[in-house]
Amino acid sequence: MNQREEFQTAIFDLDGTLLDSIGVWAAVDAEFLGRRGIPMPDDYIEMIHSMENHVAADYTKSRFGLTDTPESIIGEWFDIAREDYAHKVVLKAYVREYLEMLKGQGVHITGATSSDPQLFEPALSHNGILSYFDHIATVRDVNGRGKEYPDVYEEAARSVHSQPSDSVVFEDILKGIRGAKSGGFYTVGVYDLHSDHEKREIIKQADQYIHNFGELL
Repeated sequence: MNQREEFQTAIFDLDGTLLDSIGVWAAVDAEFLGRRGIPMPDDYIEMIHSMENHVAADYTKSRFGLTDTPESIIGEWFDIAREDYAHKVVLKAYVREYLEMLKGQGVHITGATSSDPQLFEPALSHNGILSYFDHIATVRDVNGRGKEYPDVYEEAARSVHSQPSDSVVFEDILKGIRGAKSGGFYTVGVYDLHSDHEKREIIKQADQYIHNFGELL
C-alpha cells in the first residue's frame, strides 16, 4: 500500500466512491426522458455523470429543447431518486470496514460532494455510516464551484481544521482528482463502473488508485 502513511483527515466523494449509487441515476435519466417520449442517447449518462446538478439540468434542457426550468428538472430528478437513495442504495465493497479503521485511528472523516443532503443523508443513514462523518461539504457551500476546482475539498478540510498537506481525497472521477490535486491534496482514485472510460487517465493523474477499499485494510 503506497497511500500516504500519516494523514489527519480523509475526504470522501460520496456517489461512486462510497455509495454504489451511480446506477440509480441511469434509471432516473431513463424515466425522466421516457416521461417526455425521448429515447436515452448512448452518450447522455457519460456526458452528465460528473456535472453539478444545475449544469446537468441546463445541459439537459438545452440538448433536448425542454421547456422545463432547470430547477424543475432537478426537482423531478430528486423526486424519482429519493426512494432509491433512502432504501436501496448500498455501500461499495469494504467501505464500512475502512471507515471503521480510520475512526479507530482517530482520523477525521469528511465528505465532499456535488450531491444534495436530501439524497445522500438518507443513504448514509440507512447504511449506518452517517455518524462517521465529522462534516460533509457540498459544492453549494462554495458558491457552486464544481469539482474541477479545489474549493469543496478545501471546505471539507477546513471544517475539521486540517490543511491539504495533511489530508487525503478519495474520488472516482477525473475532474475531482484534478480539482483536488490543484489544491495540493494527496489523491486516491477509486474505481467505479460509470467512470471506467476515465480510468486510464485517473490512474495517471492520481497519487494512488484502488479498485476497492479492501486494498487499504
